[in-house]
Amino acid sequence: MANKELTTQRRQLPARSDIYEDKGNVIVEVEMPGVTKENLEVKIENDMLIIRGRKNTVHDEKTSFLIKEISDGDYYQEYALDNTIDRNRVDAALRNGILTITLCLKESEKPRKIQVTTA
Repeated sequence: MANKELTTQRRQLPARSDIYEDKGNVIVEVEMPGVTKENLEVKIENDMLIIRGRKNTVHDEKTSFLIKEISDGDYYQEYALDNTIDRNRVDAALRNGILTITLCLKESEKPRKIQVTTA
Protein backbone atom coordinates (compact mmCIF):
# COMPACT_ATOMS: atom_id res chain seq x y z
CA MET A 1 0.00 0.00 0.00
CA ALA A 2 1.42 3.41 -1.00
CA ASN A 3 1.88 6.16 1.57
CA LYS A 4 -0.70 8.90 1.40
CA GLU A 5 0.65 12.36 0.89
CA LEU A 6 -1.14 14.93 2.98
CA THR A 7 -0.98 18.56 1.96
CA THR A 8 -2.19 21.55 3.87
CA GLN A 9 -2.85 25.03 2.67
CA ARG A 10 -1.61 27.87 4.88
CA ARG A 11 -4.19 30.50 5.50
CA GLN A 12 -3.87 34.21 5.96
CA LEU A 13 -4.60 35.25 9.53
CA PRO A 14 -5.95 38.71 10.38
CA ALA A 15 -3.31 41.08 11.74
CA ARG A 16 -5.27 43.69 13.67
CA SER A 17 -3.35 46.85 14.46
CA ASP A 18 -3.38 50.18 16.26
CA ILE A 19 -1.30 53.12 15.02
CA TYR A 20 -0.78 56.27 17.06
CA GLU A 21 1.68 59.07 17.81
CA ASP A 22 3.53 59.23 21.11
CA LYS A 23 6.36 61.60 22.08
CA GLY A 24 7.41 62.39 18.52
CA ASN A 25 7.20 58.78 17.32
CA VAL A 26 4.67 56.79 15.34
CA ILE A 27 3.80 53.54 17.14
CA VAL A 28 2.42 50.53 15.26
CA GLU A 29 1.01 47.72 17.41
CA VAL A 30 0.02 44.50 15.64
CA GLU A 31 -1.66 41.45 17.19
CA MET A 32 0.31 38.33 16.31
CA PRO A 33 -0.66 35.62 18.80
CA GLY A 34 1.32 32.41 18.51
CA VAL A 35 4.20 33.99 16.56
CA THR A 36 7.74 33.62 17.88
CA LYS A 37 10.66 35.94 17.21
CA GLU A 38 12.17 33.27 14.94
CA ASN A 39 9.04 33.24 12.75
CA LEU A 40 8.80 37.02 12.42
CA GLU A 41 10.18 39.41 9.82
CA VAL A 42 9.92 43.20 9.93
CA LYS A 43 11.49 45.25 7.15
CA ILE A 44 11.29 48.52 5.26
CA GLU A 45 11.38 48.20 1.50
CA ASN A 46 10.45 50.78 -1.15
CA ASP A 47 8.78 53.12 1.38
CA MET A 48 6.72 50.24 2.81
CA LEU A 49 6.83 48.79 6.32
CA ILE A 50 6.35 45.05 5.74
CA ILE A 51 5.49 42.60 8.52
CA ARG A 52 5.43 38.82 8.06
CA GLY A 53 4.80 36.27 10.77
CA ARG A 54 4.09 32.55 10.88
CA LYS A 55 2.04 30.81 13.55
CA ASN A 56 2.72 27.10 13.94
CA THR A 57 0.91 24.94 16.43
CA VAL A 58 2.94 21.94 17.51
CA HIS A 59 1.21 18.67 18.29
CA ASP A 60 2.29 15.08 18.36
CA GLU A 61 1.22 13.48 15.08
CA LYS A 62 -0.74 10.92 17.10
CA THR A 63 -2.92 13.64 18.65
CA SER A 64 -6.57 12.82 18.16
CA PHE A 65 -8.54 16.06 18.35
CA LEU A 66 -12.12 16.18 19.54
CA ILE A 67 -12.32 19.84 18.51
CA LYS A 68 -9.63 21.70 16.51
CA GLU A 69 -10.22 25.44 16.22
CA ILE A 70 -6.67 26.76 16.62
CA SER A 71 -5.08 26.92 13.21
CA ASP A 72 -1.68 27.56 11.73
CA GLY A 73 -1.28 30.41 9.34
CA ASP A 74 0.61 33.43 8.15
CA TYR A 75 0.28 37.06 9.13
CA TYR A 76 1.10 39.68 6.52
CA GLN A 77 0.68 43.41 6.76
CA GLU A 78 2.00 46.38 4.80
CA TYR A 79 1.98 50.07 5.69
CA ALA A 80 3.01 52.92 3.39
CA LEU A 81 5.58 55.27 4.95
CA ASP A 82 5.70 58.93 4.09
CA ASN A 83 8.83 61.08 4.05
CA THR A 84 8.45 62.16 7.70
CA ILE A 85 9.68 58.75 8.99
CA ASP A 86 13.40 58.27 9.68
CA ARG A 87 14.08 54.87 8.05
CA ASN A 88 17.29 54.46 10.10
CA ARG A 89 15.55 54.76 13.47
CA VAL A 90 13.05 51.91 13.74
CA ASP A 91 12.67 49.56 16.71
CA ALA A 92 10.55 46.43 17.06
CA ALA A 93 9.62 44.35 20.12
CA LEU A 94 7.42 41.26 20.47
CA ARG A 95 5.73 40.80 23.86
CA ASN A 96 2.73 38.65 24.76
CA GLY A 97 1.58 38.28 21.16
CA ILE A 98 1.77 42.02 20.40
CA LEU A 99 4.39 43.33 17.98
CA THR A 100 5.24 46.96 18.75
CA ILE A 101 7.14 48.93 16.12
CA THR A 102 8.42 52.40 16.95
CA LEU A 103 8.98 54.63 13.93
CA CYS A 104 10.89 57.79 14.76
CA LEU A 105 10.00 61.01 13.01
CA LYS A 106 12.80 62.90 11.29
CA GLU A 107 14.14 65.66 13.53
CA SER A 108 12.96 68.28 11.02
CA GLU A 109 9.40 66.95 11.37
CA LYS A 110 9.20 67.00 15.16
CA PRO A 111 7.42 69.90 16.82
CA ARG A 112 9.82 72.49 18.16
CA LYS A 113 9.41 75.48 20.35
CA ILE A 114 10.20 78.87 18.81
CA GLN A 115 12.00 81.36 21.03
CA VAL A 116 10.18 84.71 21.09
CA THR A 117 12.31 87.82 21.55
CA THR A 118 11.37 91.42 22.13
CA ALA A 119 12.39 94.12 19.69
